[in-house]
Amino acid sequence: MSLLTSPSLHARNAPIRLALFDLDHTLIPMDSDYEWGQFTVRLGWRDAEHFSAANQVFYERYKAGTLDIAEYTQFATAAVREQGLAHGPEAVLRARQRYMDEVVSPRITARAGELVRQHQAAGDEVLIVTATNEFVTRPIADAFGVAHLIAIELECDDTGLPTGRIKGTPSFREGKVTRVAQWLAQRGWTWQDVAHSTFYSDSINDLPLLEHVSHPVATQPDDRLRAIATERGWPILDLFA
Repeated sequence: MSLLTSPSLHARNAPIRLALFDLDHTLIPMDSDYEWGQFTVRLGWRDAEHFSAANQVFYERYKAGTLDIAEYTQFATAAVREQGLAHGPEAVLRARQRYMDEVVSPRITARAGELVRQHQAAGDEVLIVTATNEFVTRPIADAFGVAHLIAIELECDDTGLPTGRIKGTPSFREGKVTRVAQWLAQRGWTWQDVAHSTFYSDSINDLPLLEHVSHPVATQPDDRLRAIATERGWPILDLFA
């Protein structure tokens, strides 16, 4: 059995309304992949000095828009694979639950949860679309009550452990547009069938999808995205202010 699970597919009638959410620094005030890496250091899975320094370098590259997502995914999933091979998949899943309980859940705010629920109550198709891998983000999406998660899909071996390679198109930069289109196609839809689409994001890396939707919302935006949003008259939302 794979460590990774997929939510069931649903079909709906038109008109189709999408509410898309980036995750890190958008719905949660942290980078879940970076913090997972730091958590593995605290567990003793990684050397504190060398891993933390490398983790910080990758994080700075992400913020600068220069991250090699394939290289980073190999780096970010190595501890999961090694620990899974040494101690079994159950040990890795227990560690992930500890991470949720100790690091993520205390930082999920009522305001962010309410925003998601407002879109669900309005009948929107709510998706989290993130460049963080599905192993880290599936339980976070579950905590928000969001069934539809588009994340970095991980290639797994016969034991269900990640190989470190990405499966399919990475949901990163322009890949987010492609992955949403693929999600729509699985339901017999195209972008042209979408009557209204909203995307919340903090990052300049998400500019391709922000430009693609009908209602972009710069959410806790980085400096470059804030400047673009201001210039174009996009709404700016600060959930964690």
